[in-house]
Parts: sequence; C-alpha cells; structure tokens
Amino acid sequence: MTPSRRAVMAAMAGGMLVGCAGPKSTTNDRTSESGPPPVPGSTVAGTPTSTPSATAPTTTPAVTRAEIVARYGHAVPHSWGFDAPGVVHELPTRKPSIALTFDACGGPGGSGYDQALIDFLRKREVPATLFINSRWIDANPAIFRRLSAEPLFEIANHGTRHRPLSVTGRSAYGIPGTRSAAEVYDEIAGNRAKLTRLLGAPPCWFRSGTAYCDDVAARIVTDLGETFVSFSVNGDGGATFTPEQVRTTVAAAQGGSIVLCHMNHPKGGTARGIAAAVPHLLANGHSFVRLSDALH
Repeated sequence: MTPSRRAVMAAMAGGMLVGCAGPKSTTNDRTSESGPPPVPGSTVAGTPTSTPSATAPTTTPAVTRAEIVARYGHAVPHSWGFDAPGVVHELPTRKPSIALTFDACGGPGGSGYDQALIDFLRKREVPATLFINSRWIDANPAIFRRLSAEPLFEIANHGTRHRPLSVTGRSAYGIPGTRSAAEVYDEIAGNRAKLTRLLGAPPCWFRSGTAYCDDVAARIVTDLGETFVSFSVNGDGGATFTPEQVRTTVAAAQGGSIVLCHMNHPKGGTARGIAAAVPHLLANGHSFVRLSDALH
C-alpha cells in the first residue's frame, strides 16, 4: 500500500464513507431541473464524449441466484475492506486523466439531489460516473431520467439497499452488510435489473454501500458481469467534508485517480469544493473522463 493510499484510509476513519448519514433531505433538495440538456457529442473538459450511451452495449449470460448460491454458498472470505482481488482503485493510464465519481445512496437522509454540483459539471462540461442506488432512483425518477439521457454522465450500480458487500454479514460504519451469497446477489442484481430496464443496457460498474466488500462478494460482482470500482481519493468524506476540505483533497488528486464524492447531500460541501478544485486541476493539465472512457 502506497503512502497516499494509507492517507486515504486514515481519512476514512470514523465512518466517512457512509454517504447516507447526513441530514435528511426535504422536498426542496430535489428541485425540478429546468433548461435543455447539453448537446450530445460536445467536447467535455478537453475530452470528446465518445458514446452517448450511459452503459456499454454488451450483455452477459444470465447467472441465476441459485447458481451463485451453489458456487459461493459455502465459500469462506479471506479479506474485508477496499482491496479485494479484482476491485479497481485507479485508472490504468499514464495520462493525467481523473475520473470523478459521485454516489447517490438513497434511503432515509440520503435521497437528496445536489443540483448545484450537477449544474457545475454541466457548465464546465466535466464528465462523471454516477453510482446510483435503487432507492435514490425511486425518490427521484424524473431527475434520473434526465441524467441517464446525458452523454456527459454514465450511470453505474450502487446497489439495491446500499449494503456493504459481505457473505458473512460484516458491517461497515454501522451499516449491516449482506449476510450470504444469496443476499450479495440480491444487492447487485436488484438494482442491475432496474438499471437495465431503465437504460436499455446493463451497467458496467458496481460500488457497494460504504465501498466495503470481501473477496467472495467481489467475485460475485464479476460473475454478474460488472466490475467493482472503489476509489483512490476520498473526495468528500462521505459528504461530511467542508467545501475547503473537499477542495484541498480533490485538488491534490494525481493522474489516474478515481475520486469518490456524493451527489445526494445538497447541503454539504461537495458542490462548492468540486467547483473550486476542478479549475485548479484543469490549469495543471489534468482532464476528466467517465470510467468507461478509461477502463476497458
């Protein structure tokens, strides 16, 4: 583990990746958007939007719940955290590219919508990958439809109930994890089915609630045709950072970083912090990409 990675781990102590533990949102947090969407195919922060689709057009053979239980029902995990085999933490590139990713966790206290953040990304034509939980979609159907239609953004799977992904019930930051291979399947596949129905194609990327997983659960993600994406920069501390903390943390991101922030806490410091960090990164030669633009 590199010194920078250890610093990220330390910054997360005390439950800063929960992302759903902030103040409960009000209806004013989910203000309807206005104005036309950006023109498809426009140049995005120096990077052309290569495809208008929110997901890759490929599909994978169906794997049933029973098959997952048969394969992994008695498997014993050997790791727990952010570093299971097959989990992606950074972009495989030498270019100064950075992937901004934003979680929308849903549920009590986590179904708000940070319109100021999204409007800033649109204005500056900064692409991003949005990890969206099933409960957030249910709370914000019209907003989800618009976001999913914009080539600036791609939609990824943030689970059905926002659970840490475990086959033994391990918890993270007070959030109980899935308790078996069957529950891991449900956590991934429930929202995968919803996103596939809404988007017309299955999502490529998965991140669990809290980003925790064990190695058995990570293999199940792969078997279901998705890639578990973690992070290398904890950009907003689970939506607990002040704007200055977000600015300082995100502005220090290096090329190849995957930055984790949140888009479901409009009263937090994420929007203002990102708005301050992005110009600094652009001025220093960085560009921004969606995960699908950099991961193959």
